[in-house]
Amino acid sequence: MAAMRLASALRIVLLALLPAALPAGGIAAPFASSIGGERIILDAPPGFADTGFLASPRLQELAESTTSASNRILLFAITDADLRRFMVGDSYDLRRYMLVVTPKGSERDRVSEAQFAALAAESLRNLVAPAPDVELRKYLEVQPEGKAALLSEPRRGPGLVSILQGTRLVFPGTGFFGRPRTALVLSTTTLLHLRGKALQLTVYSGYDAPEDLAWITSVTERWAEELQRLNR
Repeated sequence: MAAMRLASALRIVLLALLPAALPAGGIAAPFASSIGGERIILDAPPGFADTGFLASPRLQELAESTTSASNRILLFAITDADLRRFMVGDSYDLRRYMLVVTPKGSERDRVSEAQFAALAAESLRNLVAPAPDVELRKYLEVQPEGKAALLSEPRRGPGLVSILQGTRLVFPGTGFFGRPRTALVLSTTTLLHLRGKALQLTVYSGYDAPEDLAWITSVTERWAEELQRLNR
């Protein structure tokens, strides 16, 4: 019992000291990333923090599993709450997270507006028609397991193309009587043209209620706008 009380006390102390161990100015703060000699300013949305300063192989492996090996990860952000749990050794749920990547093969090249438009068109080429106007949960629950379904028409703007997708995942049951568990996941993928470089932003969120759809569409739009502002 004494050991348990000591461990609990240590966690409380670590949580109290955590802000001092994080980047100055709070958990989230803009930082510069060099892409082929070009200085790009990145930042995570409010409520999220980049995990790069942790140098954690476990988080790095997770980030790499969400993108192609041909991309370089510039930012992998988790919620502030998950970061605090991770820092004190508690389990974290990673229900929402996001990353920014850039293609390794074109890092040193300057991407023109025409080249970016061609890249965006190629990225959208194999997308099927968006979901019909039906209840989202019912639509996702009948989709093939692990297949990303386009949920709406791509959003386009100056130097920007963004899509919204949904996926049904099935996890095996645990224990003798455990039943498989289904989870629905929303994701947005946004291509951004910043200072002559092509970046890809991806946001993930579990889907349990309509509020999750409203959140991911809103945070994606605001995040892309903020990165464009920081890199003008």
